[in-house]
Amino acid sequence: KREKPRDSWPQGQCTNGHLMCAGCFIHLLADSRLKEEQATCPNCRCEISKNLCCRNLAVEKAVSELPTDCTFCLKQFPRSSLERHQKEECQDRVTQCKYKRIGCPWQGPFHELPAHESECSHPTKTGTELMGILGEMDQSHRRDTQLYNSIFGLLCYEKIGFTEVQFRPYRTDDFITRLYYETPRFTVLNQTWVLKARVNDSERNPNLSCKRTLSFQLILKSKVNSALECSFLLLKGPYDDVRIKPVIYHHSFSNDTNETDYVPLPISDSVECNKLLAAKNINLRLFIFQVQK
Repeated sequence: KREKPRDSWPQGQCTNGHLMCAGCFIHLLADSRLKEEQATCPNCRCEISKNLCCRNLAVEKAVSELPTDCTFCLKQFPRSSLERHQKEECQDRVTQCKYKRIGCPWQGPFHELPAHESECSHPTKTGTELMGILGEMDQSHRRDTQLYNSIFGLLCYEKIGFTEVQFRPYRTDDFITRLYYETPRFTVLNQTWVLKARVNDSERNPNLSCKRTLSFQLILKSKVNSALECSFLLLKGPYDDVRIKPVIYHHSFSNDTNETDYVPLPISDSVECNKLLAAKNINLRLFIFQVQK
């Protein structure tokens, strides 16, 4: 089953006028990249690409007025008003107790919320009980805070470099070729580097898998006189909308250990991965921080 992107109902059409939703269009382009084939329209088999296809605004307008079921109450509403209904109006929408901040795990339909909150036991818990609950809740917040504090700490380093990188698709020379990505050589911190990336850890047929991931490695191409200890992270490029959560990786580069292990590109889900695979190239921004000894 395909994961639906968040903006899945805008419509596109091939050069012969056949329609497809944004989710199917991106999935077709991603599949064609994985199989090294030209993407084609499922109806007429003409070539499709981001350049050849266009949105059909008239159909989008018509579709926005078509009725569709609310996820919660199953009543029908026009697509154009469904989001507001599900977020603000539906009496069956899933909601959480206002005492969630002190550890109440309850969630249920909105119309049951007043009855639950009037009987919720969390406001009457002792200070000792609440301190234990809040301690567990602080763990997640502490991890996020630690990540951003680490990034701010890295920004204080003397030697910092960043550059835009463009991953280009290639194929291995194996009998069953596999897709991989590689950037042209680039210079950061007066050293020459290359990035490589692979899909689903180079499994044989990633096009048959619903779950798709990307992992990458950083390679030092320059010769160095002494070990180069670095922290690095990848973020989305300035013109892309892919969602990447920052993760800091560390490696000590030398002439013998000039490649990192493959590490996950921290994208949120397979939908975001398909967006990257559907693009002609993958454009990201790399930061490298040299650790001073």
